Amino acid sequence: MVESARVLTGRVAIVTGGGSGIGRAVCLAFAAAGCRVHALGRRVEPLEETARLAPDGLVVPHRCDVTDRGQLRAVLDRVLEEHGWLDIVVNNAGLNVPNRRLSELTPEDWDRILAVNATGVFNMIHLCLPILRRQGEGTVITISSIAGLRPSTLAGAAYSAAKHAATALTRVLGIEEAKHGIRACVISPGEVDTPILSQRPEPVTEEHRARILQPEDVARAALFVASLPPRATVAELVIKPTTQAFA
Repeated sequence: MVESARVLTGRVAIVTGGGSGIGRAVCLAFAAAGCRVHALGRRVEPLEETARLAPDGLVVPHRCDVTDRGQLRAVLDRVLEEHGWLDIVVNNAGLNVPNRRLSELTPEDWDRILAVNATGVFNMIHLCLPILRRQGEGTVITISSIAGLRPSTLAGAAYSAAKHAATALTRVLGIEEAKHGIRACVISPGEVDTPILSQRPEPVTEEHRARILQPEDVARAALFVASLPPRATVAELVIKPTTQAFA
């Protein structure tokens, strides 16, 4: 868990994909900083584990699929009913598949990857934007990928396309809504040791996992962005393993 001063005390956040990996680390980092975090995910057991790991009962689990706008609206209604406002939205839910080369990628897997990784981000932004506009403030952070900056055969065509879409969507949000006090940041990690690595076509060794980013590293970046004063915005942040090339 990321240790920090309680710089987010009194804030309210929604984190998608909060049951594991980067999403869990963000939930725990924000909770350690005093934030009330609503963790969303498709499976309730991992979300409840995230909540158990958090201090002071500050993480609240919600079973919710980001592709289902009705479920998202219901969660938002509950958050507003409880708190009356929403400060931070972290778009983190994502997935990939093993058969990701174009010669192997199925239309069904293409649709599923785009639905979660790209349309899921739109759904959250679409539903949260009126709330943030009424408040005149709010921060949206999208956990994208270096594959959202340049096509990656390692990540695959569908994942690259979806992350490019999520990146562009979040950047446009920041451009259009800055005048309403809304900040938008894209965090683009390189390789991170998360459960999604199990979907790689080739197994990832423990030695390789130890060399790459850990979820807590990305959570620190998200906490930095969220804790900046309203006058300051990080439009895009690239974080990568020291040994991973970026040119």
